[in-house]
Amino acid sequence: MTDDKHFLLTYELSSDYLDRRGGYRAEHLGLAQLYASDGRLVLGGALVDPADKAVLIFKCPDDSDVRAFVQADPYVTNGLVTSWSIREWMTVVGDEAAWSVIV
Repeated sequence: MTDDKHFLLTYELSSDYLDRRGGYRAEHLGLAQLYASDGRLVLGGALVDPADKAVLIFKCPDDSDVRAFVQADPYVTNGLVTSWSIREWMTVVGDEAAWSVIV
């Protein structure tokens, strides 16, 4: 167990997200790769059928890195994301779980 916690960042996507993302996708993925390269972003991607939401999983001590990601994300700053939320996720199962639970 580390001092890091898991956070879920959920994006609500605009109805024209698939049509508009092309102009911002390289910058968005570059930002995501930057956060993934040091382990802060664990997984991320859009949900399909319909592509109306995206979920990103972060691992960091608090939500400040997640908030910084949102503020820098071109999908957010250019209106492809209509709303977003950050929730701490108490992970208890798996090698990367933040909490140890003894049964």
